Amino acid sequence: MNRILIIDDDKELCALIKRSVLQESIEADCCYSGKSGLLQMQEKEYQLVILDVMMPGFDGFETLEQIRKQSSLPILMFTSKNDSASKVRGLRAGADDYLTKPFDMDELIARILSLIRRYTRFNQEDEQQTYDFDGLSIDFNNRSIDTVNGDYELPPKEFDLLLLLAKNQGKILTKQQIYEKVWGEEYVYDDSNIMAIISRLRKKIEENPSSPRYIQTVKGIGYRFNREV
Repeated sequence: MNRILIIDDDKELCALIKRSVLQESIEADCCYSGKSGLLQMQEKEYQLVILDVMMPGFDGFETLEQIRKQSSLPILMFTSKNDSASKVRGLRAGADDYLTKPFDMDELIARILSLIRRYTRFNQEDEQQTYDFDGLSIDFNNRSIDTVNGDYELPPKEFDLLLLLAKNQGKILTKQQIYEKVWGEEYVYDDSNIMAIISRLRKKIEENPSSPRYIQTVKGIGYRFNREV
């Protein structure tokens, strides 16, 4: 059975989420502070972390930073309504998805299931287990990359987006195509998710992120993985 960790100081909300995911055969543990959540992650294995931005003491961003130092688990963040700055900051720091409070429980469950499914999915349809480029190697099984900057195990959205571009090397993919493939949802004309993950990827794979060699921006359309590498 899959298990998730909820880190939020709202105890009533945590209990509600825990009851809701149990109906989907997902177990959940609740922690009410960032520090207790980090300690809990050392005790058990999880398939997803739900993390609230606004917590006293160790806030969501600090907790996210510490999680990303040790784990590539998918992370879904809760932000306040109309707080676009927190959404972008969270995505840039390593979150895979976000929801604004208050939210619809059915939407939360759908996002949880999607993130877990993508994280645990094994790429059996591909006989090839790695993609090798000049200065970059993508490992399907470990969801990791070997780059000029070092080796990285990528969070789900980063890996899925990079793999999508690499599989379509030389082809321009629109933002809508990328969003619907990677997020599995209808495109809603909010490019902050895509831009944040592209930025994170470039910092890892590019020798000079301001002059990218691998992931090229096609202004006004989308992105393309350089056919020359």
